[in-house]
Amino acid sequence: MSNERKITRKSSPAIKVYCLPEEREIIEENAKRAGISVARYLRDVGQGYQVKGVMDHHYVRELIRINGDLGRLGGLLKLWLTDDVRTLHFGNDTILALLDRIKKTQDEMSQTMKSVVLPKAKS
Repeated sequence: MSNERKITRKSSPAIKVYCLPEEREIIEENAKRAGISVARYLRDVGQGYQVKGVMDHHYVRELIRINGDLGRLGGLLKLWLTDDVRTLHFGNDTILALLDRIKKTQDEMSQTMKSVVLPKAKS
């Protein structure tokens, strides 16, 4: 048996970083936005890794809502295309309005996705 001890981060010497309170706040916020600890954030950035953040839950919920809307609208269109009895009263105006609503919902989803991918860009 070997008497060698395994080298771990906890058993290694720490690196202290002095910073102003506002700098610390920014670092902590960046780590929180990335969904990782401050230590991991500083370690990753210090080694040259680009930190990728987790998506904001607001955007995820919004995309789920929009996807549900598209599903419901598509379901109505499918019923009409298959001559379902529940859509016999649908006229051309109703179908054109439905197609317009699908297009607007797709545009809304596109804008929300742009907000996730390019959060600083105001479309």
